[in-house]
Amino acid sequence: MPYKLSDTLKAHTSDVRALTTPTDHLILSSSRDSTAISWQRSPSDQQFKPQVVFRAGSRYVNSVAYIAPTPDAPKGYVVTGGQDAVINIFNLETAKDDPDFCLLGHLENICALDVTPGGTIISGSWDKTAKVWKNFNLTHDLKGHQQSVWAVLAIDEEQYLTGSADRTIKLWQQHKVLHTFTGHTDAVRGLALIPDIGFASCSNDSEIRVWTLGGDHVYSLSGHTSFVYSLSVLPSGDIVSSGEDRTVRVWKDGECSQTIVHPAISVWAVSTLPNGDIVSGCSDGVVRVFSEAEERWASAEVLKAYDDQIASQALPLQQVGDVKKSDLPGLEALKTPGKHF
Repeated sequence: MPYKLSDTLKAHTSDVRALTTPTDHLILSSSRDSTAISWQRSPSDQQFKPQVVFRAGSRYVNSVAYIAPTPDAPKGYVVTGGQDAVINIFNLETAKDDPDFCLLGHLENICALDVTPGGTIISGSWDKTAKVWKNFNLTHDLKGHQQSVWAVLAIDEEQYLTGSADRTIKLWQQHKVLHTFTGHTDAVRGLALIPDIGFASCSNDSEIRVWTLGGDHVYSLSGHTSFVYSLSVLPSGDIVSSGEDRTVRVWKDGECSQTIVHPAISVWAVSTLPNGDIVSGCSDGVVRVFSEAEERWASAEVLKAYDDQIASQALPLQQVGDVKKSDLPGLEALKTPGKHF
């Protein structure tokens, strides 16, 4: 069955920049509205409702992650990072909107977070570093990228991947670089583990590349028409991606099996639930859930309204963002002398 809209989650007042989906019943989102929200599935109607709105910083909150339950936090912790360069940690059990812990160390925007099964946090920042935090203390400073670290991924407790605006991906063993992956022609924006193969990366070059941890490029996925911001992997092993072209794309056996168009230009984040549902976060401030399971689809009326909304906002093929192809100069412009500044 194709993926269709299942649920629409509205509470943020600006772009939803990051998502994580630890269980079938919990979605965590972070936004440019300076908050993060925990959404819980309601037992009565199976729809997600906002449970806690976390005051996650004074500016844009661009990353979110989840620490699995511990004796001190039986429901786990929410981890956020953003423009104020602080990692904030909230206890889901107490449901306070103020953080229990604040981790200081980054100098600029924290745009990426991941957590190992053991609770170790990996953060990536515009300050060109990634950092590893164990027991809420800084243990490794990962220096080596030449530009912002846009993506981080925990492989296990001691190995991590980082992706950067310098177009490279680095594999780290604690604080040492084991390998540098090259191939993308623009900034690397997202990373995801691929079972039995290695990992996938996405980039502003509109490509998704799949690699082995040994450094081999296995294959590429082409289809997005603009920046690809985020990746996730379904329980089946299929890859899901989102980007600046209004779409989430599902990739099966190296081919795009479905394109899910959104009524927003930027689909900043995509994540997958254990049950196979897909969750997206967009520039319109909305979190959406899509499902292959017919019993979780929205009503026919809601599905039609969604399709109508997309149709009414469709961009002409000759237009991307606010640029029309017909407005671009022709080859003659290349013959015009440039200016010196």
